[in-house]
Amino acid sequence: MKCKIVKLSRFSGAEASVYSVIINDSQTSLFENFIQENINSHASEIKNIGMRLITIGKDTGARYSFFKHKEGVPGDGVVALYDDPDKKLRLYGIRYGNDILILGGGGPKNVAALQEDEKLKEENYLIRAISAKIAEKIKEKEIKYSDNNLELEGELEFEIDDNE
Repeated sequence: MKCKIVKLSRFSGAEASVYSVIINDSQTSLFENFIQENINSHASEIKNIGMRLITIGKDTGARYSFFKHKEGVPGDGVVALYDDPDKKLRLYGIRYGNDILILGGGGPKNVAALQEDEKLKEENYLIRAISAKIAEKIKEKEIKYSDNNLELEGELEFEIDDNE
């Protein structure tokens, strides 16, 4: 499947850049799909996540405390963002320090482990595969950080195996 990393200008600012991913020839990013899927049933949480993303980009950066860590495999940077630990809605992403955040999808978590919910498992494993491909491209110097570490530069369109 084809992936294209796109910057979300609305959320990006002087403290962090926020990105999402467009899959194949979709007109919407994974993050936009997440909003469309959850806005009716979780409107206040969606609003709060949006406000948190603006804060991340413009005021604080992607602080460690804003995320649930270890949502992927060790070292892949996959995290979950939510507006409150007691709430159910989870948004998966990849955090690169305080400077860069790539948003994927997610959904309501009503189970103990994400593997028990097909939708959450699918969203989480997709962002893991994207993270692995980005790590490979960084290692091969096909993707790099800008001089101020706030931007990703280089080959921001790539293929991942559907089986990853």
